[in-house]
Amino acid sequence: MALYDLYFSPTGGTKKVMTVLAEALGGARSGNLADPGEVSVVFGRDDVVLIGAPAYGGRVPALAVEKIEKLKTEGARAVLVAVYGNRAYEDTLLELRQAAEKAGFRPVAAVAAVAEHSIARTVAKGRPDEQDVTALRGIASAIRERLEGGEVPEPLAVPGHVPMKEYHGVPLKPTVTDDCVGCGFCARMCPAQAIFNEYPSRTDLDKCISCMRCVKLCPCGGRILDRDAVAGVAQMLEKAAPERKEPELFL
Repeated sequence: MALYDLYFSPTGGTKKVMTVLAEALGGARSGNLADPGEVSVVFGRDDVVLIGAPAYGGRVPALAVEKIEKLKTEGARAVLVAVYGNRAYEDTLLELRQAAEKAGFRPVAAVAAVAEHSIARTVAKGRPDEQDVTALRGIASAIRERLEGGEVPEPLAVPGHVPMKEYHGVPLKPTVTDDCVGCGFCARMCPAQAIFNEYPSRTDLDKCISCMRCVKLCPCGGRILDRDAVAGVAQMLEKAAPERKEPELFL
């Protein structure tokens, strides 16, 4: 059995959660589905694949769904992981399950966990923290027992509703500052290919999914968000979910 850790993580929050789970399960070969290119591995029936994605408005980003559905498997078991910024993950796990099943995976467990919000960084700041790590390691132990027992629920019961909640994107889009040197790194790393390679200061706003990867990765600080708008988002989120959400496991 080989263990793989695949995640759509533009700014690194989902990756942090996935890394904790993967290490607790014994280590895994990992890959970021937000990176350019396709996954060429064909996952065998005895393999276990952790598949993680962030919640965007309670849904899986459409680009992540496309990447997951293109994965090749001969019936590998899958552990689904939804990562959210402490408000709600709503239909994310259900959509992850559907995408994984469409690709041919057999979901055996699902996890919902919190990471620092990708836009309003003060929301769930520093998470996953030590308390999360302890909880996630306990969750990994329960998942290991399920895997060793060979049990595969059909279908795996996860929260979510049909029809799923509609998601219309985020109006906040990064803007370019005078610090941009035109290196094109943001264009090469943009999951949505929304930044023009020839003119990195230009963005196709219709393609942009507001994943904030360009803001996170720019070596010059050449892409930013409006501070007042971000503060407004943070205030709204903190009001909507003032209590701390904890990791959840579904078997």
